[in-house]
Amino acid sequence: MENIPKDRGSLCAAWHTNGLIDPLGIMLAHPKEFVMGGRHDLVTRPVLSFWTRRLAVQPVVRKAELLRGGCSEEEATNLNGRSLITLASGISSGFGCVLFPEGTSHDLPHMIRFRTGPMRTVLAAAAIAKGGGKNCPVLQPVGLHFRVRHHYRTDMWVEFSDPYFLPEDDIPEDLIEAVQKREWVEPPGDLVRSLRDGLRPQLLPITPNASSWDEHGAFHLIAQLESRKNKRPLNTWRKEVLAARGVRDRFQTELEGEDSKPVKIEHPVVDAAKELHTQLQRRRLDGRDLDASGLKLRIGNPLRGVGFCIKTFLMVALLPVFLLSLLPQLILGRFLGDRTDEGVDARTTYQFLAAMFGSLLLWPLFALIGTWVVWANSGSISDFLSYDIKAMLGGGQTSQILSLVGLYFAMFPLFWLSGRMFGFWWDGYVDARKAFSRLSAGSQYKQNLEQRLQALSSELKSFSKR
Repeated sequence: MENIPKDRGSLCAAWHTNGLIDPLGIMLAHPKEFVMGGRHDLVTRPVLSFWTRRLAVQPVVRKAELLRGGCSEEEATNLNGRSLITLASGISSGFGCVLFPEGTSHDLPHMIRFRTGPMRTVLAAAAIAKGGGKNCPVLQPVGLHFRVRHHYRTDMWVEFSDPYFLPEDDIPEDLIEAVQKREWVEPPGDLVRSLRDGLRPQLLPITPNASSWDEHGAFHLIAQLESRKNKRPLNTWRKEVLAARGVRDRFQTELEGEDSKPVKIEHPVVDAAKELHTQLQRRRLDGRDLDASGLKLRIGNPLRGVGFCIKTFLMVALLPVFLLSLLPQLILGRFLGDRTDEGVDARTTYQFLAAMFGSLLLWPLFALIGTWVVWANSGSISDFLSYDIKAMLGGGQTSQILSLVGLYFAMFPLFWLSGRMFGFWWDGYVDARKAFSRLSAGSQYKQNLEQRLQALSSELKSFSKR
């Protein structure tokens, strides 16, 4: 957080790997209010457009939308110019903004080719700020780190790197004059490309920047092994990310190859770690499941089983409420996320939208159903509770109506509580599933794993001595 300047606006730039979860994570972590821009269909889709328009999301027609048709290139240029100048005005006034230089979400373990939109926007913002005597905004490189980005309740760390200050002296006067009149003028191409090429090296180190996800997993496994050897446990996701980055930097001789992709690392240590990572992954395990020596699977803490039993009891108690309020959203999100053809990175976007809009649109109806069920069975419920729920506020007709209304509004915090409880229970379930996977691993699997871990540990020791 200390890397975010407080006296000026900032345009956050990050690699784009998890749909709408990416900007959401940045905005929740950033201390400033945000102005928002996004792909054009965010403000044209049913239901979603109602909210994006009220959030003042500025639509940008990307090349992909232009190729599909719907508007001419001239109309797209005009719309994009208006959107970018609006975003630039907000950034110059001290707000935050997030734009992704890759231009689209993807599921690769490294960045793809950069677009120029964020660079043009922040240069226009700098021109507005300079013309108004304000501090010029900065480009804020952001690292987005997910353990498994498309999993429910995965680990996430948002990393704000050192700000990238703009070349204020290179901003031309005609651009300053134009944007002061809220007219869009394209910044000089050389300046835009220079800024784009300068930003990429700032972002590369704070992304996985691996040739494959298995290679990325190998770095994390090596980091876990070394932490056990050095008696410095990686007990947070942040520590693990930084340790894995250190491993990657030791083995990676160059950040990018000729095709802007990381060069595949050919090294016996990395190859052995990749095989081990794959072996563990088949049982949904990773480096955290190794014991203190790093040479075999750990047994686990029985007290965690007690905690899981308590969470399960509480979840069962709230299960009727959960089934009524959140199960339809869960099914809808899973259905929409699994049937999309936009890639794994779009999966969480659909689930997030089903969760958010389902709560807003469906909960009032579900609350009516829940209230009717409770009221219709009030006799049995009152006998069980030894308390007359119809007479909560008195025995008169007016008091009963007020009790009915109060019961209706009480449904909403109950729905929320059941969702939160499901999240805590799910964490316990994942831990229990991993513990069962460790305990149920066959002797042949464990023996093979221990042999490979021992060999990898020896390889690491030899590598460290060189």
